[in-house]
Amino acid sequence: MPVHDVHVAVIYYSSTGTVAELARLIADAAEHAGADVRLRRAAELAPQTAIDANPAWAANAAATADIMEATHEDMLWADAVIFGTPTRFGNVTSQLKQYLDTLGGLWQQGRLADKVYSGFTASATKHGGQESTLLALYQTVHHFGGILVTPGYTDPAKFTDGNPYGTSHVGGPNTPLDDEARTAARIQAERVVKFTKAIKHGLSPAS
Repeated sequence: MPVHDVHVAVIYYSSTGTVAELARLIADAAEHAGADVRLRRAAELAPQTAIDANPAWAANAAATADIMEATHEDMLWADAVIFGTPTRFGNVTSQLKQYLDTLGGLWQQGRLADKVYSGFTASATKHGGQESTLLALYQTVHHFGGILVTPGYTDPAKFTDGNPYGTSHVGGPNTPLDDEARTAARIQAERVVKFTKAIKHGLSPAS
């Protein structure tokens, strides 16, 4: 079995940079776990005037300009997809949701089924909708016919960060990711790669 035997796409939206940093951590951890990884961002929908009015938003837009925007081909390429989004009123951001909504054609063809999916998020306040955001995101996975792989409480560190649904972080651009979030990102990425390998290589061609 080759070292990089599965494809993982990390597709995210981030305004002020927290989710972008989580995305990089998850992408790096997935690569170290033995996956070929594509890091992709959802297209921005907000007007430039809104972005420019927020220094952190403008800084993140500039810092991530070299990251390619997600396309349908990334979904087809991937054996596993890890989606990232800040919470917006307890729900998925419009930017990531817009990308998901464009996948209807692939969904109708059954080309999004039988892949592994997982998610991560961040909010500015504690209890700011992290769990409901991930649960809302996972409704889409169920419609895809995807295989949901979450971290659960499968590692002692998960009893510290307390989120079995996916990696999360509380804080904005002035609150750097802490060790809990970094550890959670690694655990989630490794678990996704582990089960993607098992599914990809464990199923017979007739399955």
